[in-house]
Amino acid sequence: MKVIAAWLLCVLVVVAAFLATVSFLNGRLYGPEHQVGLYLDALREGDGGKALGLLHASVPEGSDPTLLDGDALRRASAPLEDATVGEARRTAPDRVEVPVTYTLDGAETTTVFPLQRTGTEWGLFDVWEFERTALPTIEVSAANSVQAVVNGVDVGLPGGVTALASFYPAAVTAQYQGKYFAAPEQHAAVTGRETPPPLALATEATPELTRAVDEQLHTFLDGCAEQTVFQPRNCPFTYPTDERLAGDISWSIEEYPSASIPPGDGGWLLGPLRGTARIDTRLQDFFSGAVRNVSEPVPFEFDAELTVTGDAITVTPVVRY
Repeated sequence: MKVIAAWLLCVLVVVAAFLATVSFLNGRLYGPEHQVGLYLDALREGDGGKALGLLHASVPEGSDPTLLDGDALRRASAPLEDATVGEARRTAPDRVEVPVTYTLDGAETTTVFPLQRTGTEWGLFDVWEFERTALPTIEVSAANSVQAVVNGVDVGLPGGVTALASFYPAAVTAQYQGKYFAAPEQHAAVTGRETPPPLALATEATPELTRAVDEQLHTFLDGCAEQTVFQPRNCPFTYPTDERLAGDISWSIEEYPSASIPPGDGGWLLGPLRGTARIDTRLQDFFSGAVRNVSEPVPFEFDAELTVTGDAITVTPVVRY
């Protein structure tokens, strides 16, 4: 009897250990929290294929996949601090929600992942899978540019805009630095399946573009000043008078206009451009015959059209009388 009792005790111990092992594995290796942890690990490693398979997500048609793999994906996950996978909350007999809490840009945020039990392995271990979904997309746009840098990777912007598919949670940064235009870095957080706010890059003229525009304006005005007439042809300044010319006419530019280049899309009207010319000449009064020296400032104002094509810029003055 003692042998049988001892044998039965051993059997009970083995069964209890087996059940405990099954329970442990169900909670740790096969539980929904474990699936979420595997997904987050794939994001950190930049393994987009694994992450996509775990999430059971589809990529929206026509979207740019740059953020879904490699360095861009790793950079999307790097800013997430103190990421913690919480305990699953049952929402139905075979469905749960698993919260992930993390800090992004100094704010604590929570993303909730819905999972469902789809069966068992060997009749013992529960199989949990993410509910099927479509990845969100984030719109990135930039006036004056057909490309941007998103999470450190060059991205094409056909027509100045594109939609990038993104995993979540993710931090997305976009910026642009070109020869003639640049835009400071913009940030967005993708925290769930909802569409995040777009990243509209506010491009501004670079100092190089401003210098190039100023050079062309100076060349134009210097050419006007070389004309020895009261009204230089196709130029913004003139000197009306009812006196007789009694000497040479000499123009000079005292103050060149300073161009302000507002953001636009392909072409801009620069204006009003204000400056001051100076005329030096001698005039004779028709009635008295008296001759006097003239040296007067002549304020002027005009507009100009700016066109930027690749590395070439063209400034076209628009003079109206």
